[in-house]
Amino acid sequence: MTMLAQFLAARGVRIIGSDIPEIFMTDAVLKKAKIKVLSPFAAQNVPSDVDLIVYSIAYSEQNNEEMAEARKTGIKMMSYSEAVGEAFSQHQGIAVCGSHGKTTVSAWLGYVLWQCGLQPNVLVGANVPQFKGSDLIGRTKLFVAEADEYGNKLQYFFPYGVLLNNVDYDHPDYFKTSQDYTKVFAAFIKKIPKAGFLVVDFDDPIAKRLAKNNLGQTISYSLKDKTANYFANNIRLERGKQVFSVYSQQKYWGEIKTILIGDHNVANALATIAGAIRLGAKKKDLIKSLGEFKGTARRLQTMGEYRGAKIIDDYGHHPTEIKATLAALRSLYPKRELIVLFHPHTFSRTAALFTDFSTSFSAANQVMVMDIYSSAREKKGKVTAQGLAAAIRLKSRVKTSYLKDIVAATKYFKTNLKSNQILLLLGAGDVFRVGENLLYGKNK
Repeated sequence: MTMLAQFLAARGVRIIGSDIPEIFMTDAVLKKAKIKVLSPFAAQNVPSDVDLIVYSIAYSEQNNEEMAEARKTGIKMMSYSEAVGEAFSQHQGIAVCGSHGKTTVSAWLGYVLWQCGLQPNVLVGANVPQFKGSDLIGRTKLFVAEADEYGNKLQYFFPYGVLLNNVDYDHPDYFKTSQDYTKVFAAFIKKIPKAGFLVVDFDDPIAKRLAKNNLGQTISYSLKDKTANYFANNIRLERGKQVFSVYSQQKYWGEIKTILIGDHNVANALATIAGAIRLGAKKKDLIKSLGEFKGTARRLQTMGEYRGAKIIDDYGHHPTEIKATLAALRSLYPKRELIVLFHPHTFSRTAALFTDFSTSFSAANQVMVMDIYSSAREKKGKVTAQGLAAAIRLKSRVKTSYLKDIVAATKYFKTNLKSNQILLLLGAGDVFRVGENLLYGKNK
């Protein structure tokens, strides 16, 4: 919602919005864009003199009084996905989708295209420091957007090009089976026109299989298959940067140096390279800009140091993401003690992927689990943080304990965090506030 509001405001549309009282990193983006936000939700917040009301599908008349009031006004209403889809489909739309990595890839692709002089419009679902927000306003018809599959938002997008990172079952509150989840991506790929293209990770078996539905050009990348259109090897760390060699059509293409670590970010870089080359980026400018990209908020983001311990924040909330994040940190800091504060996100996801979560933390030295973060979509469930902590202790074979909430976690780490430790704040909720409390004394 923030990226859409910022994008429209930059184009001269007058925006007013409302939100829950909790503080998120998007608040600063909205404030900088001078977008007025009312809080908490209240029926009287709904204005009578607007042309369009855009809402999140997390809300309905049953759980949000503003939605109920808005329905009464007769003012035109659109879901967020319908509104983004309409803007996207009026351009040469490039959709970055998949279960993991779409924020990084959409931001990285948007950044390098901009640096290569292609002037794209870009929408990313997180704050991108080099964008000074979550969007870029270009002068061309090119439109790069992070396209989320939740609620089948993809049905509203009509792409020219698609970057599909992976397909890994998620959002069990909406997709009851993995087959239901996969069908959304299959249908989306079928919408690519013959003149368009699909960039796809051939290391992901489901994504590779779905690529057969593509009517346009298929461009593959891989860390394992040398026959892919783009292949990376000789991956290593040098002076805190990740370095690797890229091959195109089995011929040496170039060497990439980036501050984004982990094999998953090598894959993200290959997707970015493939998409950028297809859209007209020049190799020399592309290699330079790839190395200059600094990443996005809440993706292995170093917040600072407290009592000599480094605090790192990451949005990872799926078992696959957790494993990739921990592996990346372990490779960069092999001798430092890795402490993870994990904030599970939604009861349905925690329950559906419970076994996978329990085996995802073996690279850590210690794990603390907070109460499960609920959402507007669900307020309770049968699974508990204490139960998950016990399962992690048993299956990941790592010291694991329970910390109730932000306040309890802040209090614990104020007295127990030690130098030479890495504190990883992990989750899609507001676990980053622990880092803010420690570093800035906010105590929220």
